[in-house]
Amino acid sequence: MTLTGELFIATQRQRGAAQAFQAIDPQRDCALEPNFFEADASQIDAACQSAAEALIAYGQAGLDVRARFLRQIGENILALGDELIERAMQETALPRARIEGERGRTIGQLNLFADVVDQGAFQGALIEPALPDRQPLPRPDLRQRLVPLGPVAIFGASNFPLAFSVAGGDTASALAAGCPVVVKAHPAHPGTSELVARAITQAVIQCELPVG
Repeated sequence: MTLTGELFIATQRQRGAAQAFQAIDPQRDCALEPNFFEADASQIDAACQSAAEALIAYGQAGLDVRARFLRQIGENILALGDELIERAMQETALPRARIEGERGRTIGQLNLFADVVDQGAFQGALIEPALPDRQPLPRPDLRQRLVPLGPVAIFGASNFPLAFSVAGGDTASALAAGCPVVVKAHPAHPGTSELVARAITQAVIQCELPVG
């Protein structure tokens, strides 16, 4: 796959309208292709607005849909194969075993949260039946459960290009809770981040979820 340096906003690619930069190969001390482009304020607003618009539909999607989405992201990341591993090695100078281990951890986190979603207990559902004959006042039927709060901003870490990045634990937990995410990838590994963003975008389409 060819890296483009573009943004992903509501599953659509677009060139960032702000400053251009390149990743650095720390082992060879040289810039890596291609140029990446930062988002300007209007593009950030568009990403946040898209996430807000997706909140109701995604938050109300069945738990089985959320769980399938998380697992599909993991499958898509694994399907990137050596392309992801080699780009991450270039951008970080970390050894293959370290990157492969972190990829496994990232996929494991996604699958773990999918299992939690499948179980459903995280919603804290509580039902207290009505007591119409209670004295001195009757009690109505009371129902409670946790609901998604809204879009979540994720800021990628410099030292974990996969496990604390675009599809890391913060992203996985937010998606599991039913919250859309807006991710600011770390500039130290933009190529790695683009590949993972592509895997997530593909999963959104595969699972027929609302864009955003």
